[in-house]
Amino acid sequence: MTTLAATDTRLQIGPMTLDVPVVLAPMAGITNTAFRRLCREFGAGLYVSEMITSRALVERTDGSMRLIKHHESETPRSIQLYGVDPKTVAEAVTMLVAEDRADHIDLNFGCPVPKVTRKGGGAALPWKLPLFREIVERAVQAAGDLPLTIKMRKGIDSDHLTYLEAARAAEGAGVAAIALHARTAAEFYSGHADWSAIAKLKQAVTSVPVLGNGDIWSGADAIRMVQETGCDGVVVGRGCLGRPWLFGDLAAAFRGQSDIAQPSLGTVAATLRRHAELLVDFFDGDEDHACRDIRKHVSWYFKGYPVGGELRAGLATVESLQQMDDLLAQLDWAQEYPGEAAEGPRGRAGTPKRPSLPEHWLDSHELGDAHRTELAEAELDNSGG
Repeated sequence: MTTLAATDTRLQIGPMTLDVPVVLAPMAGITNTAFRRLCREFGAGLYVSEMITSRALVERTDGSMRLIKHHESETPRSIQLYGVDPKTVAEAVTMLVAEDRADHIDLNFGCPVPKVTRKGGGAALPWKLPLFREIVERAVQAAGDLPLTIKMRKGIDSDHLTYLEAARAAEGAGVAAIALHARTAAEFYSGHADWSAIAKLKQAVTSVPVLGNGDIWSGADAIRMVQETGCDGVVVGRGCLGRPWLFGDLAAAFRGQSDIAQPSLGTVAATLRRHAELLVDFFDGDEDHACRDIRKHVSWYFKGYPVGGELRAGLATVESLQQMDDLLAQLDWAQEYPGEAAEGPRGRAGTPKRPSLPEHWLDSHELGDAHRTELAEAELDNSGG
């Protein structure tokens, strides 16, 4: 496996120094405190919260207040915000800073979910460059000394790319780093990420780090992305689903080491159990809620392992930790790592589709009155990027 020299491992984002240039991508319903803590136990880097809607945070809804909580072991504390109104985004950032709830804030401009883009939010928003610029400028001002970064996609589709202009605007506004998921909204998560776009972005943005996102399934992939694009670090999303040990592989790769996790079935089972325990803690002791949440992770954890359908079905409908223990006890914990069958893509890729946009959205980069009304409805609790 090709590696980088140890001198290349540190990443500076504003005043914040990361030991390895690795960032956990925000994923809705996934990157809560429990999963972030689990990933930290295996590796190093920056672990970002689920995307939190600015409006909900300003209104201090129960859900948003839960999502901005960090365990005392989490340092630095990183929160991603989503918003479409410059004033509301700035208020949310001001709140996080004033109440000392974060050490880093990221803004999401990459959500491809149709019910967000059809209102002009997410990956559709950078098309309205003046609005994008105002949101970022006001957020940076509100953040003060706290590093504020952005994450975005290439654009709406291949005919409406926005990432280079938006990145230059963000760089001018004073962001501390820029992350690019090298797909358009139209591509969703399908096909292959266009790493050449990351290389172009790195050439266009020279004063702050550029981070690459898309198709990082292993430590070798991360090193290859850095070498092919010149990016300063990587952002990892679907590659770590059911594989929190990937962050150990990534840290080793960037440190020039060849260590690769090859967990036995017993190690996978114990990690799933640990994840469930952390979820119980996250949900304030609500074991039922934790078990309902862990179910979606089961297929990811056991991808490629010889686990029977009946047992998988039982774990995917588990109702208590005791029931989980009983089911896990039926596994052959000594079963060795299955190799390539457990590697590679995971999570739903979707298929390319025409993005849903407000009517006449692409007619102008300026924001009309009709679109302002639609944007007000765009702040939904959806994530992606």
